[in-house]
Amino acid sequence: MPLYLTSSYKFEDAEEMRALFANEKEGNVYSRYANPNTTELIDKMAALEGSEAGWVTATGMAAIFTTFGAFLKSGDHVLSSRSVFGSTHQLLTNVFSKWGITYTYADLDKPEEWEALIQPNTKLIFIETPSNPGIDIIDLEFIAKIAKKHEILFVVDNCFATPYLQQPIKLGADISIHSATKYIDGQGRTLGGVILGSKKSILEIEGFARHSGPAMSPFNAWILSKSLETLAVRMDRHCENALKVAEFLEGHEKVKLVKYPFLKSHPQYEIAKKQMKQGGGIVTVVLIDGVEGASKFMDGLKMFSISANLADTRSIATHPATSTHSKLTEEQRLEVGIEQGTVRLSIGLEHIDDILADIQLALS
Repeated sequence: MPLYLTSSYKFEDAEEMRALFANEKEGNVYSRYANPNTTELIDKMAALEGSEAGWVTATGMAAIFTTFGAFLKSGDHVLSSRSVFGSTHQLLTNVFSKWGITYTYADLDKPEEWEALIQPNTKLIFIETPSNPGIDIIDLEFIAKIAKKHEILFVVDNCFATPYLQQPIKLGADISIHSATKYIDGQGRTLGGVILGSKKSILEIEGFARHSGPAMSPFNAWILSKSLETLAVRMDRHCENALKVAEFLEGHEKVKLVKYPFLKSHPQYEIAKKQMKQGGGIVTVVLIDGVEGASKFMDGLKMFSISANLADTRSIATHPATSTHSKLTEEQRLEVGIEQGTVRLSIGLEHIDDILADIQLALS
């Protein structure tokens, strides 16, 4: 697909313009609405995820905001898993609260309480699995049954897994969201968000997004569409390396806890094996000496980058308590398993011997 770096399009005549704006004819009218490059990316992502339709946005958070904005109004209630990305938490607590939209967090380890937390005005259930950065796993089919029973929209942040490892829509979710900035690009080059679902759901998304304007640029869509050609190869290597890192860290004298979906010690190991092809590229580790231990470990890394991003070809270390989740209180962080000694490791595509040598050096 060539690049279509255009803001608008020329019509053959006045009648074609009228028909396109009246939705009587398919075609492009304005790149805030659609562009051949964004259309290509949507079609590819929908095929991978097994959805009928999709929409793309400028960033992953724009995708989450657009989904919430399209389906929620003042007086509505959201039921969410407690462990969510820091910016998603900020949307629920500080942004939508100003508009009269309320939320309740449900605990992962109390599945029997999820249904009891549904209110008469609950319009949307939102979860991350695997979660960021706790790597918690939520049973998608279990939540889908609850959502269907109560006729509530079920939305899943599928960023950490990608459609290569997990397909929430096939397991009962209504909408699957990706921060394409992460593994969809996989090379730290660009920003993007993807929303996938039924034609009916995406029509709601489209109506909101066309006028609120969180559009993805054609150039970013072109990059992301090319990135998908290596998604399977990259994810296989990320997963292979991450599992070996998790196994190496487990039981180390300076490590308090290791979380990785395909470690048998993971509390939701069986669920992860049921709904994921592999365990993903993120390993979360808790060092025994708290923030001091985490800082010494990160400063000792030579090959890993210290960054708030993840899913690059290069390995990355992040301290969530002072970066991605720094706006949460200490109590809120502890509720989702983020201790001062927690470090999120995004395992890259380097040779595993080099990755392990760097971690060993940092730990010593």
